[in-house]
Amino acid sequence: MATERSLILLKPDTVTKKHCGEVIDRFEKAGFRIAGTKMMALSDEILAEHYSHVADKPFFPNIVEFMQSSPVIAMVLEGDDAISKIRGMLGPTNSQEAEAGTIRGDLGTDMMVNVCHASDSPENGEIEVNRFFDACEVFDY
Repeated sequence: MATERSLILLKPDTVTKKHCGEVIDRFEKAGFRIAGTKMMALSDEILAEHYSHVADKPFFPNIVEFMQSSPVIAMVLEGDDAISKIRGMLGPTNSQEAEAGTIRGDLGTDMMVNVCHASDSPENGEIEVNRFFDACEVFDY
């Protein structure tokens, strides 16, 4: 299996409800390595780039408002087959459809208030990591 990197954004609901430690603990117990982490406020520019695939949709302003409602915690997780394993741990994007035992099933609320973002492919993982992290903020150890 190939080692992959995924961007994880612990969304405002996770930060404000104090679930960050639980989510990070689940990822670490699953064997993922944290290669970078930081708390940040998301700018209009980074959100427009990150959500460019839905920027023309009527719900995009709601995404921006939600994602700017508190800081987020951005992380780089690394591991073998990380993308599919992380997405399996999270469950479906819509938390209401996620099974108990998945992160979103246990902690999420709906389609947007769904605990965290995770990259959807190895290629997007690299693009997203580079969007949110400078090279000097990602560590090999």
